[in-house]
Amino acid sequence: MIAHTANLDPVTLRSVRGLLDAAFGGLGEHDWEHCLGGMHVLVHSEGEVVGHGCVVQRRLLHRGQALRAGYVEGVAVRPDSQGRGHGRAVMAELERLIRGAYELGALSTTEQAAGFYAFCGWQRWRGPTSVVTPAGTERTPDDDGGVFVLPVTAALDLDGELSCDYREGDLW
Repeated sequence: MIAHTANLDPVTLRSVRGLLDAAFGGLGEHDWEHCLGGMHVLVHSEGEVVGHGCVVQRRLLHRGQALRAGYVEGVAVRPDSQGRGHGRAVMAELERLIRGAYELGALSTTEQAAGFYAFCGWQRWRGPTSVVTPAGTERTPDDDGGVFVLPVTAALDLDGELSCDYREGDLW
């Protein structure tokens, strides 16, 4: 199922939040907010949400250009449903949405999940990362190596600097 946040009923949103809480050992309010306002891909099994991912719009700066990015958030598969292709199915739909509406896709991940995104065809950003804050651009060295991109139409130098727009909570 693919739907915008506005088209998901409260029961479904609670199910998604529960899945993400379980997958990530608790999800902070800012992390939950990062998942809202975009397109969600849901995998159901026996009437329950077992897989989720969403794409929201963000602005990324690279080589003096403000790029329209489809930013992937909240990708998770319930542990008892893993290994059945649900995660790859979620990513395939998110990638289709990104290719149809954005200049690139982007996401931040842990080293544990990096292999999955590389397997899906995403490329690790090798250059420095930063954030554009109300006070100016600030480096985010802790995020270096943890950002992956999916080029669509934007010309990207994976060794160049990549900056994200500011938001509360995790910046990337």
